[in-house]
Amino acid sequence: MGLFLIVAGSFFAWRMWLSYEKAQITRHWSQIPCRILSSRIVSERPTPHSDPAHRVEVRYEYEVGGVTHRSTRIRQVEAAPTLHFDDAVQKQQQYPTGTTQMCFVNPAAPDEAVLQHGSRAALYSIWFPLLFGVGMVGGALRRAP
Repeated sequence: MGLFLIVAGSFFAWRMWLSYEKAQITRHWSQIPCRILSSRIVSERPTPHSDPAHRVEVRYEYEVGGVTHRSTRIRQVEAAPTLHFDDAVQKQQQYPTGTTQMCFVNPAAPDEAVLQHGSRAALYSIWFPLLFGVGMVGGALRRAP
């Protein structure tokens, strides 16, 4: 059982590290002004009897090297739809149609852009699964003859 917990803790720590690295990537991209072309809330029912789920859909354009590009990505990894309409409205209000915002563009691939950086919260939580692994190894070493 201890070996299983060590492996599981290591796996989750590795996944959290990958999530942190993905969130770091856009922080090295170029910050460029972009124009919000449209901003709306899309509501869908995942199943016929479920409550509607709401997501924000934003379209924007930006220019790199004299070439106009368009994107719809708010973050590199999009958030799941929310059941709370007020949360979706609050997020949509951050990107009013016709306004100029700053977006982050991949200098190596200008077609890739996002409006927000991803969360680095995974790094702050990585200690939790590692704690179980270190605790299990420490306990096994103390009990070893």
